[in-house]
Amino acid sequence: MANIVDERGYNQIFKPTTATAIRLRRRAEAMVQEMNLPAAPAERARIHILEIGCGMGSLAHELALLTGARVTGVDLSAKFIEHASATYRHPQLTFIVADLSQSNPASEQEQYDFIVGNGILHHLYHHLDTFLPVLARWLKPAGRLIFWEPNLWNPYVFLIFSVPVLRRAANLEPDEMAFTPGFIRRKLTAAGLGRVRATTRDFLLPNTPDALIRPVIAVGAVLDCIPVVNRLAQSVFFVAGR
Repeated sequence: MANIVDERGYNQIFKPTTATAIRLRRRAEAMVQEMNLPAAPAERARIHILEIGCGMGSLAHELALLTGARVTGVDLSAKFIEHASATYRHPQLTFIVADLSQSNPASEQEQYDFIVGNGILHHLYHHLDTFLPVLARWLKPAGRLIFWEPNLWNPYVFLIFSVPVLRRAANLEPDEMAFTPGFIRRKLTAAGLGRVRATTRDFLLPNTPDALIRPVIAVGAVLDCIPVVNRLAQSVFFVAGR
C-alpha cells in the first residue's frame, strides 16, 4: 500500500486513490452526522471544528464543505501544512503548524465545539493518559471528540501492528499502536470525558481496487449490522464529550 512519509521518514498518509477519496468522504459524513449541527448557515458559521493531525488537509477541507463551519487543521509537520494551505482553499478553512500539548486555551473563545481526527491518536498510544486531558481542555463545555482509529481486532491491522517484520515493512513509527474499542473507552473515561461511545465499523480499505469499491461498501453495510463479524471491521469510531 503506497504511503506519503513525513519529515522523519515514517509513513503517515495513504496516497490518493479512488478508494481513499470515497473512504474519506464517508468518514467525514459520519463525523458530521454525530455533530447534529444547526440548519441555519449563520449558526453553522459560528461552530468551530479542529482537526488534529490534519496531514495534507483533505479531511479538514471535506468538513468545511459539508458543514459550512469554521475548520482549523493542525499538524506538527510543516511539510504537510504547507501542502494543505496551497492545495485547499475555503473561506472557513485554516491550516496551522501547532502542538496543542504545549499550550492551553486562554478562554472559551479559543476552545472548539468539536475536535476530530482520522488515524492520529494511535500514534500517541503510549501518551494517551496525558494527551486526552489536553484535548478535553481544548473542548468547549458541551464540546465533543469524534475520531476514527485503526481497530486492533481487524486481522490485517493486527498483523501490521503486532508482527515486527510487518511493522518495519509498513514503516510504522516505533510507538504507534492500534487499539480496541474497550481500550479507548477506558482511556477516555479516565481522562474525565463522558458520553463515550466506541464501535467498530468500515470494511473499505484504502487500496481497494476500483471495481470492488461498491461491492465492499454494500457488503460492509451488512457486516456492520452483525455484532460478532462487526468486531473485525477496519476501524474504531468513537465519540466522547465533556
